[in-house]
Amino acid sequence: METEVYQPAEDSRLLADAVVADYKERSEDASDDLLLEVGTGSGYVAEQVAAQTGARVLGSDLNPHASRQARERGVETLRADLLTPFRDNTFDAVLFNPPYLPTDPDDEQDDWMEVALSGGEDGLQVVEPFLAAVGRVLAPDGAVYLLVSSLAGVEEVVEIAEKAGFSAVALRDESFPFETLTILKLVR
Repeated sequence: METEVYQPAEDSRLLADAVVADYKERSEDASDDLLLEVGTGSGYVAEQVAAQTGARVLGSDLNPHASRQARERGVETLRADLLTPFRDNTFDAVLFNPPYLPTDPDDEQDDWMEVALSGGEDGLQVVEPFLAAVGRVLAPDGAVYLLVSSLAGVEEVVEIAEKAGFSAVALRDESFPFETLTILKLVR
């Protein structure tokens, strides 16, 4: 089952650390906050954020194996495609480490790990519909924490976010041999 679920890696730790640091900076008590991690995978990020901030963090994932693994980690998890089942104005924050690797359609495989990694030809195939929909489920003063790879284009994601009504600030960057990962915080 682990081979069918995205396991914690550098990007997972970067997202969890950035969210925790930002939350601790802006509020001493997050116990009344409700957060959603879209594409929770193993549940690592949701688990870390909940444990270190005191917020209630739900997880969602399209992959049934991921949903099961996150629940085993103790994360309240729902099998869902992006934000479809969630009510309007529900979440104080939404976290997402989307599939962002640019993938040639001829090279795509039909398995859960491919779904977890492939962002389509430009790396934005999942990011675009997410940004178009996330404002609906976000509380009026809520924030989105989005991991973006230089492979998909940080500037492009900021432009898409702006068209969806968000302003963006980069919280953290981390460089690797083949990409730079950036955590964007999006607010209205």
